[in-house]
Parts: sequence; C-alpha cells; structure tokens
Amino acid sequence: MFKQKILSQKISAIAGLLAGAVLAHAAHAGLVKVDGSSTVYPVTEAVAEEFQKAVKGKTKVTVGISGTGGGFKKFCRGETDISNASRPILKQEMEACKNNGIQYIELPVAFDALTVIINPKNNWANELTVAELKKMYEPAAQGKITNWNQIRPTFPNAPLKLAGAGADSGTFDYFTEAIVGKAKSSRGDYLATEDDNVTVQFVERDVNAIGYLGLAYYVENPGKLKAVAIKMDDKSPAVLPSLETVNKGTYQPLSRPIFIYVNRKSADNPEVAAFVEFYLKNGAKLSKEVGYVDLPAKAYTLALENFKKRKIGTAFGGEAEVGVSVEELLAREAKH
Repeated sequence: MFKQKILSQKISAIAGLLAGAVLAHAAHAGLVKVDGSSTVYPVTEAVAEEFQKAVKGKTKVTVGISGTGGGFKKFCRGETDISNASRPILKQEMEACKNNGIQYIELPVAFDALTVIINPKNNWANELTVAELKKMYEPAAQGKITNWNQIRPTFPNAPLKLAGAGADSGTFDYFTEAIVGKAKSSRGDYLATEDDNVTVQFVERDVNAIGYLGLAYYVENPGKLKAVAIKMDDKSPAVLPSLETVNKGTYQPLSRPIFIYVNRKSADNPEVAAFVEFYLKNGAKLSKEVGYVDLPAKAYTLALENFKKRKIGTAFGGEAEVGVSVEELLAREAKH
C-alpha cells in the first residue's frame, strides 16, 4: 500500500508538472511583448486593443513604457518581441543587438510633432525661437537661466520652471539634437521623466512651467495645455504643430518619424506576425485617432512588404538625425 501511495504521488506530481508546462507554453505562445517609447505607446496600445478584440483574446499583447533607450536595452537582450522607438536605433544599440545575436526589422509607423507646451494662462511665450529654447535647455543654462526675463527682456520676472523627457527617452535624444545641437546634451536641473503624463500635470498646474512631449499627449489634454509656435530664427514664421504642418514639412525642427522594431526570430511566431501585419494595415487610422500624423498609404504598403520579406537592418546610420521628411523616409525605407 505504501509503495502504491508513493507511486500515485509521483504520477500526480509528474502530471502536474506536465500540465503546468503545457499551460506555460500555451501562455507564451499567445503572448506578444512590446516595450519602449512613451511617445509611440499611444499608437501601439490602440493597435493592441483593436488586435486583441479582432482575435477574440486568443493573443495577449503587453505594452510597457521604458523609454526608447530602455526599450532597446530589453529588446537587444532578447526580452521583448517588439520595441517602440521615437527615433531610429543608435550605433551602441545596434552593437548590443549584434553581440546578442538579435536581428531586427525596422518599421516606421507614423510621424510625430514634438510639441513644446505651456500653461494656458501663460500669455507671453506663445511663440519661441530655436535659439530661445536652446538658451533654456542647454547644459550652460544649469543653475544660471532661472527666470523667464532671461530668455527675452519683455518676458515677466518670474521663475522659469522646466520639464521634459528623461535620459532614456528617444524624445530627449531628438529634442537635444534638434534644439541644442547635440543628442543627450542638456541641463540636468529640470523635471525629467519617461512618463509624458507627469509633464502634462507639471505644466497644467503652473503658469510659469514649460515642457516638451509627443503631439498625442497634447491632443489628449484639450484646454489643459497650450502649444508653442516654433520659429527657426527671428525672421522665420512661427509654426504650430499639426497634421498639415508636419505633412508639408514646415514644422521644423521638431517633426520626426516614429518606429517599431521587430525581433527577426519573433517575426516567425504566428501571433507576433499577425499583430505586426494588423498594425501596418490599421496604423494609419489609429495613429490619427490618438493624435499623430499618419504616413502616406504607400509607406504602410512598403513597410508591410519589408516585414513579409523579413528585411533586416535600419535605413539610418545609427546617428541621431533631425528634419527627415516623409518623402525622404519613404526613399530610405525603399532602398535599405
């Protein structure tokens, strides 16, 4: 009896382990892991919601926010299937992926107008030049440029309170390259965060606050924020971020393409492949719904072709770039 009891316990334990393994495999098989940029998050999250409805919950898509840099760290370690990125992959990230045997498929999904925001009660900074923004955010400003009237003598003698993206954010990389002239070059004494909602709340609560974030977060908060019109220099027209100004190429230098990067091995997973194809077929509509600028139809067609061909690599050189137009993006993606 004792031996039979032990045998029965062993059989039960083995059965439990097998059942657990089957459940774990089933759970993994129906899971798509995405992480990265908070800027790209609203688009990917909207696509994920629609996709999960379309497949009736058979596939779960998790979307995290680690910032573009943080997302690439996970992606290049093989921890995620897809990385959201508000800038192209950089050389050190390309090297990290290579060292870990991670190949990737680069897919542009929309254009973003990086938006400088102020409090609605701020009636003096409705437009700013690139030079004035640089004076606010450059490293030399730390501890020295602390009042609005230091930016322009006609501005009030009031404390200048700055917010912006954290160091792991692609938005931080792009803003510093476009405004300061060097990626990651910034003063450190400001509210830095990978969560754009924190920037929204900071600016919404203080008339002296200014920050920058992706267009979708501005669009999502009507009445709480005011967008600043940007001038390339004193003689240039002041241009507000919008679908029209991004498409025309007149909103410079803060207009930029945003991407998803797909792990080449993950692309052979049917669930991941189905999600990416759904993304590229529905990305135009959903990117507009969350406040971004959709790419031309031919861009999504080209991206889908590149994905189906499993075309690996990047159309960029691993360096931060500013001012890439829709037309130039298409030409690069067609060639790479």
